[in-house]
Amino acid sequence: MGIIIPLILIAISCLVIWRAGDGFMTASEYIGRNLSEGVRGASINAIASSMPEVFTSIFFLFVLKDASGFSGGIGTTAGSAIFNGMVIPAVSVIAVIGIGLAKRIEVSKKVMLRDGIALIITELIFLILISGSELNWYHGLVLMGVYLVYISYMFLSMKKGETLSSEGEIEEEEENEPKPSFFKSCCTFDLENIFIRRKMSGSNAWSLLLFSTAAIAAVCYLLVVACEWMGADSYEVPFLGTFKGLNIPLMFVALILASAASSFPDTIISIKDAQRGQYDDAISNALGSNIFDVCFALGFPLFLFTIIYGPIHMPPELIDLSSELRLLLLLLTIIIVVIFTATKYIGKTKAFVLLLLYLLFVMYIIGRSAGNEFTNTIAHYLVETVHFFSIK
Repeated sequence: MGIIIPLILIAISCLVIWRAGDGFMTASEYIGRNLSEGVRGASINAIASSMPEVFTSIFFLFVLKDASGFSGGIGTTAGSAIFNGMVIPAVSVIAVIGIGLAKRIEVSKKVMLRDGIALIITELIFLILISGSELNWYHGLVLMGVYLVYISYMFLSMKKGETLSSEGEIEEEEENEPKPSFFKSCCTFDLENIFIRRKMSGSNAWSLLLFSTAAIAAVCYLLVVACEWMGADSYEVPFLGTFKGLNIPLMFVALILASAASSFPDTIISIKDAQRGQYDDAISNALGSNIFDVCFALGFPLFLFTIIYGPIHMPPELIDLSSELRLLLLLLTIIIVVIFTATKYIGKTKAFVLLLLYLLFVMYIIGRSAGNEFTNTIAHYLVETVHFFSIK
C-alpha cells in the first residue's frame, strides 16, 4: 500500500500533463506556425513540451528547500533528457512504421548534427559547471545563458524563405472536424475544444497557452509530492495515516518516474510530427527539449531559488551521485547522436536499439537504488572519472 498511493498520484499527473500538454502544443504550434521545420521543433515545440520539467524542478526546490530538492530537479531533467533521446524517437519511428506510412524515416543529417553537437556541448558545460559543493545564482544564470545562445543561433540561422505559412491549413483542418460539446470537452479535459470553439486566433491561442501552463504547474506539484512520498522512509497522508515508502534517494525516483511523467507532451508532439511526415521536427523536438531541460528547466529554478534563499550546499554523497548521473547522461547522449547521424535513415533496428538502451538505463538505476554490487562498481568508475577531470 505504501507505494500504491504515490503511483496513483503519478498516473493522475501523467494524464493531466498529457491533456494540458496537448492544449499547450496546439497553441504553441499556431503561435510558431511560420517557423521552418527543424527550427520549430527545436524551439517552440521543445519549450512547449518541456514546461512540466520546469515546474517539477521548481517545486522540488521550493517544496524541499534543500540539496535533496535540487537532486530531484537534476533527476527529473536528466532522466527526461535520456527518455527524450531514446524512447521518443524510437516510439515515433515505430508509430510511423506501425500504421504503414513508411518502412523507415529519413532525417536531415545537418539538423541532427546541429542539435546533437549543441546538446553534447551543453551537457559538457553542465558537467563542469555543477561540480562543486556550493551552488549559487550565477550557475543558473550561466545555464540559461547557454540556452539563450542556442536559441538565438537557431533563429538567426533560419532563412527567410524557410517558413511554413500553415495558418490556412490549420483552420481548414479545424473546420472539417466536428467539435465535441463543451460539457464533454470539460469532462475529458480537452482544453483545445474548451478555448477554441470556432477558428484559431492569436487571442484564444494565447488564452489556451496560459491556462495549459497553469494546469501543468498545478499537477507538477502533485507529481513532486508523490515522488517525495515514494522515496521517503515513511510518509503521512492527511486523513489516511502513515505509510512506508521505498527509502531510496529522491534522485532515483525522479530519474524514472518524474522524468517519464513530465515527458508525456514531448512524446505526443513527436509522434504527431512523425505521422504528419515532419521527421526533422519529431527528432529535433526531442533533442531541443533536452537542451531546454538541462539549461532552463534546471537553470531557472536554481537561479530563482538561490537569489531568494542563498546558496545550496551539496553534501559529498550528493555531489558524487550528481557527478555519476551527469557523466552517464553525457555518454548516453554521445551514443544517441552517433546512432542518429551514422546514416540518414532511422528504421526499426535503430528504434529497438534505442529502446534497449533505455531499458538498460532503467535496470541500472534500479540496481543502484537496490545497492547492487555491479552497478555500484560502474558508479564508482563514473564518479572517479569526473573527479579526475574536475578543475582543482
